[in-house]
Amino acid sequence: MGRAFQNRKESIAKTAAAKSKVYSKYGREIYVVAKQGGVEPDANLQLRSLIDRAKKDQVPAHVIEKAIDKAKGGAGEDYAPAVYEGFGPGNCMVMVECLTDNNARTYGEVRNCFTKTKSKIGAPGSVAHMFDHCAILKFAGDDEDAALEALMMADVDVTDIEAEEGHITVFAPHTEWHKAKTALQEAFADLEFEVDEIQYLPQVMTDIAGDDVAMMEKFLDMLNDCDDVQNIYHNAQY
Repeated sequence: MGRAFQNRKESIAKTAAAKSKVYSKYGREIYVVAKQGGVEPDANLQLRSLIDRAKKDQVPAHVIEKAIDKAKGGAGEDYAPAVYEGFGPGNCMVMVECLTDNNARTYGEVRNCFTKTKSKIGAPGSVAHMFDHCAILKFAGDDEDAALEALMMADVDVTDIEAEEGHITVFAPHTEWHKAKTALQEAFADLEFEVDEIQYLPQVMTDIAGDDVAMMEKFLDMLNDCDDVQNIYHNAQY
C-alpha cells in the first residue's frame, strides 16, 4: 500500500495537556456505542474494542464506567455522527468526524476552524472520494500468508496486507471490520491488536511547507478543542 495511516494516538498526543478533552471524547463515543449496541462488552465487539483502545490511551476506569452506566440508564443525549470535509492550509484535504446532538452548532464550530485558518469547508462529497474508509488491524507477527489465508477463508474482502518489522497490518473496507477481526482472532491464539480502528485513509498525500505548516497546526488544535470533534483525518505531509 505504501501509505502511512494516521493512528488516533497521534492526534491525542498533541492534546495531552488537556486530558479532560480526551476523556470527554472517549466517554461520548463509549456512551454512543454502548447505547446503540448494548452495554455488555462481550456481546458488543465494537464497545469492547473501544474500551481496549481507551485503556491503552490511559483513560481512567471511572470515565469508562460512567459512560456505560449512562448508556444503561437509557436517557441522556442523542448523539449522531456527522462528517465535515473541506480543504485545509496548503490546499490539503481534510475529513472531520464528529458526534453531535446539535448539527447547527457543530457545523458552525467546525466551519469557524476552517475560516480562521484560511481554509474552506466543502459540501458533502467534496473530498471524501479521495479517502478510503478503512478498517485497520495491526498485530505482532510475521506470517503474512497465514493471516491472509484466515481472512480469505472467512470471505473477508481484504484491501491490502503488509508485513514489516515483526508486525502485520490488515486493511479492509470499514464494513468488513467485524468479520476481519473475528477471523484473525479465531486463527491466532491470544491475539492482541496494536491498532484496531476504522479510519479515513488518503489516497494521495499533499506536501505543505512554510507558513502553511504553522497554520495547519493551529487548524488541528482548533478542531481538537471542539467538544463535538472526535477524529480528524487529512492528507497533509510536512
